[in-house]
Amino acid sequence: MYFLLSQLSLMDLMCISTTVPKMAFNFLSGQKAISFLGCGVQSFFFLTMAGSEGLLLASMAYDRYVAICHPLHYPIRMSKWMCVKMILGSWILGSINALAHTVYILHIPYCRSRAINHFFCDVPAMLALSCTDSWVHEYLVFVSTSLFLLLPFIGITTSYGRVLFTVYHMHSKEGRKKAFTTCSTHLTVVTFYCAPFAYTYLRPRHLRSPAEDKILAVFYTILTPMLNPIIYSLRNKEVLGAMTRVFGIFSLMRK
Repeated sequence: MYFLLSQLSLMDLMCISTTVPKMAFNFLSGQKAISFLGCGVQSFFFLTMAGSEGLLLASMAYDRYVAICHPLHYPIRMSKWMCVKMILGSWILGSINALAHTVYILHIPYCRSRAINHFFCDVPAMLALSCTDSWVHEYLVFVSTSLFLLLPFIGITTSYGRVLFTVYHMHSKEGRKKAFTTCSTHLTVVTFYCAPFAYTYLRPRHLRSPAEDKILAVFYTILTPMLNPIIYSLRNKEVLGAMTRVFGIFSLMRK
């Protein structure tokens, strides 16, 4: 679980670092320009983090499902090698998907204004500037979103549904309350991440609104990566204990 949490924290940190610093610099300096190559790099890393995180969240939900519903099988089903394969699979599949979309958007002709109506180089916002028919790539975006967001979300809800069903039959009221609170919190964060993402990327072009897309993008580029460490880590007693020990060491060193 902690191995998966460390990867989630890394992905959230990289996701925020991909979009927020440039957005803040543009806002504070008044400059709103980004190089063509810089736009491609930003798009690649953002798409990599987005796709990889969806798969990783599904892996974390499966981890909780096995730990609660099949505790005796946990050392076998969730061995270290299995965790490594889950993490490597998330990173590799997310990178391949991001590379394919980035290469395409860098090679399509832009005959209109190159002013992107967004605060970062988002694929739907860039496709709107193309002067060619991009229905093929829009279809690929739909397929990618389904594979990297909808399917993991279905897996996550199924896993937590089985967990809640198992917990409901527990004799301990305190255990039931703790499990219900944890599962509902996790599902809330996952919904905040997946719902705006899917709503933005699955809609046809003629139904999109740039202003609405920018508002929704705040959820999956800033809000959710900021909340994930609080929800998944700081609510954990072991993590809180480790942080207390670290800060205690720092305070002793200052004295």
